[in-house]
Amino acid sequence: MKSFLLYLTVAASSLAWATPRTGPNGIQGDARERFNALLTEDWSEVFFDSGTEDWKANWYLDGLKSTVTKSPKGMNLKAGPTPKEDASHTVLWTKRSFTGDLKIEYEYTRTDKANQFVNIIYIQATGSGNADTPTDIREWANDRTIPAMSTYFNNMHTYHISYAAYGGEPVTDDFDYIRLRRYRPDLGQRMNNTEIEPDIYQRTQLFQPDIPHKITIVKKGKEIFLHIENPDKDYICHWRNDKHPGINTGSIGLRHMWTRSARYKNFTVSTLD
Repeated sequence: MKSFLLYLTVAASSLAWATPRTGPNGIQGDARERFNALLTEDWSEVFFDSGTEDWKANWYLDGLKSTVTKSPKGMNLKAGPTPKEDASHTVLWTKRSFTGDLKIEYEYTRTDKANQFVNIIYIQATGSGNADTPTDIREWANDRTIPAMSTYFNNMHTYHISYAAYGGEPVTDDFDYIRLRRYRPDLGQRMNNTEIEPDIYQRTQLFQPDIPHKITIVKKGKEIFLHIENPDKDYICHWRNDKHPGINTGSIGLRHMWTRSARYKNFTVSTLD
């Protein structure tokens, strides 16, 4: 845990001093046009959860100190209360696995006022394939009751998108970031070299507490798009995974680091026919 916290603090510090690579609405031009074109392809809905019914029908939870509750406004996911304690992390996983190109859509509303730590969505996660961490991650869920970050990046193949994300120390300005990673447990490098260019989008001024955000993620081949929309802003991120093997199957997970909480509504997954 200490090594990961040091990494998070150093990474956030370097990001805070970096030159922004994008404008106020993320990537524009050809990438946005391609994203809009992908939305018109022949997607078929294969998973839907309104967030207002019994969450256990479609999801299962990693984390002893986290809670999931339903409400008319959606599904509330709350991590444990203790900063920098591994048992206070949480991940909410889909029970089913998804294969091929994906479109993921949901409404995300931040319910904390934290200025530290990270929210993550895992896209198509599978185990490393070793005896202790088989491909089907449900088979070793009991090993993740304390969901330390290292258990995931050391033992899973998955895409990881950080958002509504801050560093390991309190942020006092408008700094936040969005980042894509591709975990490589087969290389034994922990989080090293997992970033996908252009790596980070920062100072997005998104994800203020209690403001609903419509999130759309499209994974087509080795391209990943993230589109975020709220009443005042329309923002798009685009990555191309040119340095790692692609990912084609696995579960979807929603991670909150310690102390973080949010509400999810109308979570939808579609695949291409």
